[in-house]
Amino acid sequence: MGHPSSRAMNGADPLRMVRVNRISSRSDLFPRLIAMQKLADAQGFAIYRVSGSGMPAKQRLVCELENWGLSNVGFGKAFTDAYGDILLDHIEKSLLPLSWAGAHDRAAPGPADFSPFMTRLKDGILPFSGLAFPVRLGAVGNGFILFTGDDIDPSSDTIVELHGRCCHVMMDLLSLDERRSAAAEALSEREIACLQLAGDGRISEEIAEKLGLSVHTVNAYLGSATIKLDSVNRIQAIAKAIRLGYIS
Repeated sequence: MGHPSSRAMNGADPLRMVRVNRISSRSDLFPRLIAMQKLADAQGFAIYRVSGSGMPAKQRLVCELENWGLSNVGFGKAFTDAYGDILLDHIEKSLLPLSWAGAHDRAAPGPADFSPFMTRLKDGILPFSGLAFPVRLGAVGNGFILFTGDDIDPSSDTIVELHGRCCHVMMDLLSLDERRSAAAEALSEREIACLQLAGDGRISEEIAEKLGLSVHTVNAYLGSATIKLDSVNRIQAIAKAIRLGYIS
């Protein structure tokens, strides 16, 4: 994939899973995914979520996060074109990891003795090899985490470890989405407007004049928004609202 191998760097990676504190934004997932990428001796990762409901024919895979970079534009479309329908059908029936060999590799990732516990996809379609770990959380939050590269060769223990970590990442991503939705429902339009103006550097008197409210009412809106966002002060509430995408 045009990236240096991380084989020399992952020797110190612990093989035991450690739960991380609750994430506050998607960017918090990147260090964990990079650590998992190194553990897999891969050169890239991607998270795909299943969008839509019902039969696989009415669903699609949507890429939520990836680090393939500008030099590998088109990898996402190439992957879904090659294996998207197969993965949607697979997750309805099985939670076994999937593997495939790229056009330049002779074998798919994973030891031979672990092959009964993996699903092999057709080789040689894509320029890169990879592993896809399915995660099924219920009606929503289902998807795959991919690790891609050249000459990926994880041990069976590593594959099991990675699958467990993938489940935690997907659960945290779903939890983040649910918290964002709950916060959006909790905040009123006035609270969001006051937070936006406060985030723009306006003081309460300026916000009151801008919105045609009293200073007391503005402070009340900012105070209630701070509580709803589980923040200790107005500055933290503004920062959390920005991270969650409610204000810019």
